[in-house]
This record gives sequence, C-alpha cells and structure tokens, in this order.
Amino acid sequence: MSLATHEVAQTLIALILLLIVAHCVAYLFKAVRQPPVIGEILGGLLLGPTVLGNFSPELQRQLIPAEGPAASAIGAIYQLGLLLLIYLAGTELHGHVTSTERRTITAVSLSGLLIPFAAGLAIAASFDLGELTGPHGSDATLVLVFGMAIALTSIPVISRIMLDLGILGTRFARIVLTVAVLEDVLLYVVLAIVLGMAGAMSGDAYGLGMFFAGGPVVWSALYFTAAPIAFLLVHLRYGRTYFTAAARLRWNVLAHRSPTAYLMVFVFSLCLVCIGLGLDPIFGALTAGICDAGTARGEQARETLRKISLSFFIPVYFAVVGLQLDLIRHFDVLFFLWFLAVACAVKFSSVWLGARLAGQSRGSAANIAAAMNARGGPGIVLASVTFSAGIVSEGFFTSLVVLSIVTSQMAGMWLSRVVDRGDPLLSEDPEDPDAAEAAGRMDGGSDRKAVTP
Repeated sequence: MSLATHEVAQTLIALILLLIVAHCVAYLFKAVRQPPVIGEILGGLLLGPTVLGNFSPELQRQLIPAEGPAASAIGAIYQLGLLLLIYLAGTELHGHVTSTERRTITAVSLSGLLIPFAAGLAIAASFDLGELTGPHGSDATLVLVFGMAIALTSIPVISRIMLDLGILGTRFARIVLTVAVLEDVLLYVVLAIVLGMAGAMSGDAYGLGMFFAGGPVVWSALYFTAAPIAFLLVHLRYGRTYFTAAARLRWNVLAHRSPTAYLMVFVFSLCLVCIGLGLDPIFGALTAGICDAGTARGEQARETLRKISLSFFIPVYFAVVGLQLDLIRHFDVLFFLWFLAVACAVKFSSVWLGARLAGQSRGSAANIAAAMNARGGPGIVLASVTFSAGIVSEGFFTSLVVLSIVTSQMAGMWLSRVVDRGDPLLSEDPEDPDAAEAAGRMDGGSDRKAVTP
C-alpha cells in the first residue's frame, strides 16, 4: 500500500499547491467581501486545464497528475473533505422547529421542485433544444435535466457560505439546509430515473443498491426514495441517544482516549452504512452531524475536527472542484446568459412564492430564495454524470458547470450584503433571534461559527 518516493513527492506538491491557491484566493475574496468558498474553487481553477493547462499542459499534468497513485490520494482527500463539510452542516441542524419553519420547509420544498420541472417541460416544448442532447439522450431526459439544473441547491456550498458568514446556526440556515436535503433526496432519485431512461448505468453500484442497478426503474426509484428517508428518520429519533450512550461505555477505549478519533469513526461508520445500503455517503455524514449536534460531551472533539477540516480537507475539496473544470473549449456565452437568466428567475420566483405562501415576509422570502439559488457541487455532479452517460452535449455540460459557480457567487453576495447591513434574515417572528445572532457574529467576531480558515 506504500507509494514510491516520486509518487509521494507528486502528492505533496499537488496538495501544497492546492492549499496555497485555495487559501490565498479565498483570502482575497474575503478581503473584497465575497464568499471565500468561491475563491477556493477559483483557486483550483487556476491550476486546472482552464488556466494553467491552457498555457502549459505538460506542466499542469506534472504538478497535478490526473491519474496514478498521486491522483488517487488526492481524490481520497477530496471525498473526505466533502464528507466532513456535510458533517459540519449536520451539527447545526438541531434545535426546536417551529410551526412557521415547518410550513416554510414544506411550501418551499414543493414549490421549489414542482415549478422548475414544469418550467423545464414548457421550455422543452417551446424551443428546439436538440443541440443540447447527447448521443444517448432524448427530449424526455433533457426536460428532466433542465428541471434538476434549475431546482438544485448545493448543501456543501451554501453551508460553507453560511459558515463563513457566521449564520450556520440560525433558524434561517436550518430552513434552507433542511429544504436542500429534501430536494437532494428527490433530485438524486430523478437522476437515477434519467440514467435508467437513457439506458446508462454507472457501474458504481454497491451493497443493496446492486440489486436495483439493472432492474426496473420504478423499483429503483421506490428504493432510493424510501431508504434515505427511513435512514434519516431513524437517526433523528434515536441517533443522538446511542451516540452519547456508546461514548460513555466503560469499555469504549477509543472514546475515552481520543474523543476526536471516536467522533471520526462514528462519522465514517455511518457513511459506510449508507454505502452498504446503496446510498450516497453524504447522508451518513449529515446524519452523524445531526446525532452529534448539541452533545456537551463531544464539544471539544467537534471543535478539533472542525479546525482540521476547515484548514485542510474542505479547502482541498473545493480546490479540486475547480481543478476538474475546463471552460475554454466548449462554452456558448449567449446560450449561457439565456440559461442563467431562466434558471435564476424560475428558482428564485418559485422559492419566493413558496415562502410567501408559508407566511414569510417579502424580505425573508427573498433571502431564502437567494440562498436556495446556489447550485455548487450537486450542479457539477449533475453535469458530469449526465455528460458521461451521453445524455447532454459537451456545450450544455460546460454551461451547467458555470451555472453552478455563478449562482453560488450570487447567493454568497446576497447573503453577505444582508448580514453586513445587520438586517434580519427572517422577520416574520417578532422574537426571531436571527437578527441578534447575525449581528453578534459580525460585531463580536469571537463566535466559533464565524471562523474562516
């Protein structure tokens, strides 16, 4: 399992460069009051085929190998960064959920999904978009991809933006992230259906998911809808209890010797259980965070894991996202501008409508809609998976990727402006603590949630 000396050198060089550009560009973005997470992605973009690879492809391949043991090592760190980011988001998803929050979550989830899919159907029926379809795609799959591209909300990106702004623990964040989780569960099901309709199988099925990989689409959709929901519900009810009880057991040497190691084992174990169920491991990371949230015994371990994640794993994750992009060769600017306008208008208006129907004020509804407009990593996943399966063309793939970056930047700019002004994120409740929480994080600067790596 050991690497040769030159492979170790390649890995270290790549990690050093990724960390330097991620933190430096993130620092510049923060200095101009922009989301640092976007700077981390653009830092990776500078080292990828879009910039460095365009001027010196050989140097780019030498510094950041695309294959081999070094690339595999970087890929493993990339995956760990994603899981740890989702875990940190899960630690903030706790507390009392009011009736107003439940109404908002339900209304926004429904409107934010149904309206975009209806818009995708209308667009496909009104315009000739055949050039966007790949060799294995069809009008039906293109409609679904359009709907997903518009409806997506990135849990990793929006949680990192909220983390950087110090608002990840607010009721506003809880509403946005809960809706994002519900949307992602349903949208990953739709993605599985799209792949089935296109006759494209990824070959990456594992555990119980293997039983549905080649079966009827209906059974696959039913399983991948029920399994993650059941997994989350069970752990919402019992997870914190058995996490705390296991940590207190006398024979649990790991928890007593190193609470941080016990916490990491717990997080990765739930991820492994999800993989065994054929689910995405991010559900395990999110659930582990929810189970660990608010437990006094694990406070120090959480803080230690948080610092390690924000200084190393998470910046590498976002830098690698940027590293994977090649935006030079297949990018139709006019189509992208049209697509961006349609996607933002439909997503913003659908979420805003749902929030207003749930009783939120105009300003609160606008804040929720702006946050939900960030597509980030899931948008990139949608682009890469559908392109690899031959469902979308290379031009549409590039537009999907750029859409994810631009909408994440827009969401960060909106939320930064609201927090900087000291305005409440939610104002429908006279006793809403969000304004005080946001103001305290901006003025005090000592809250641990406001730490930016």
